[in-house]
Amino acid sequence: MFVNGEQRELPDGSTVADVLTATVKDVQGIAVALNGEVVRRGRWSETVVTDGAKVEILTAVQGG
Repeated sequence: MFVNGEQRELPDGSTVADVLTATVKDVQGIAVALNGEVVRRGRWSETVVTDGAKVEILTAVQGG
């Protein structure tokens, strides 16, 4: 799988929640897209990330 453009190796059957646990310290203000589709926070633990998938982790930034 690719996370923010970088290839990552995680066990088969890993979920979006598993990807976040492996890559970020705090999930506050985080949004996740899987293959270009936003994954709702309530579905992170049930959404499986398949081999070759593209995960984008976005952080909200305040200011202007």
